[in-house]
Amino acid sequence: MPPDASIERWLRYAFFAAAAFAFVMATLPSPPRIPTEPDDKILHVLAFFTLGAMAAAGWRSRPLAPIFAGLALFGGAIEVVQTIPVLHRDAEWLDWLVDMAAALAGLGVSRLLLPRR
Repeated sequence: MPPDASIERWLRYAFFAAAAFAFVMATLPSPPRIPTEPDDKILHVLAFFTLGAMAAAGWRSRPLAPIFAGLALFGGAIEVVQTIPVLHRDAEWLDWLVDMAAALAGLGVSRLLLPRR
């Protein structure tokens, strides 16, 4: 197996771990507090920029459109789950739009730094 393939495989594992972490943190009824208490939108940007960059790095040979679509669906799914009353979370359209913009930025930056193979 070429070294790039092994690295991409580990990047994919890291992506799925990060996505699972983001999902859990976004759906916990009482998520842990972050020391500086950044704005909710900043947390969305950080999460989805990171996921976008990791996805583009892990699937370098794939076109960005389906990767973006998957991230958009993932962000939408989080917002839908947040509508469950017992979670006491707030689902917002703006959060989903921020997720998509951040994912697109992360995909673009990663693709610029690590061109498609």
